[in-house]
Amino acid sequence: MEERMTGEFRIERGERSDLTPLDIRYQEFRQGLRGYSVAEVREYLGRVADVQTALIEENERLRSYIRELEAELAKAREGEAELKRAVVAAERIAREIKAQAEREAELIKRETESERQAALQELIEQMKRIKNDIEQVRNERELFVGQFRALLEGYMTSLDRFKR
Repeated sequence: MEERMTGEFRIERGERSDLTPLDIRYQEFRQGLRGYSVAEVREYLGRVADVQTALIEENERLRSYIRELEAELAKAREGEAELKRAVVAAERIAREIKAQAEREAELIKRETESERQAALQELIEQMKRIKNDIEQVRNERELFVGQFRALLEGYMTSLDRFKR
């Protein structure tokens, strides 16, 4: 039979004892021929009843303490579960914020690239206009030089005729 220790006394498992301290204290024994001293038996049973009373009280106190600890454990587990849910929610929110930031960064990058392309295209167009303007100024200069040369040649021809 398996036994467990409680204080200084052994209680055998499997045996159910409904023996109360009052049962012990007032237990009656038959008297034999050379029986035990009634006073000593009564004194001993009184001490046993006192010990059993103390054990029952301590047992009840320990059961109460266990219930309190179980209640605290249940609260701690609830707190732990809520904390886990909060951590999971915080991680989810962090992932969402990170994803949103990445989307915004990508959008800003695309907008910046688009603006850069537009600015580059504008510069190319402006350079083409400036080249056209330069080409037009060169053509006008050549035309002016040609016309001025023709005018000067015309004057030179007139001067040569005049001198003759």
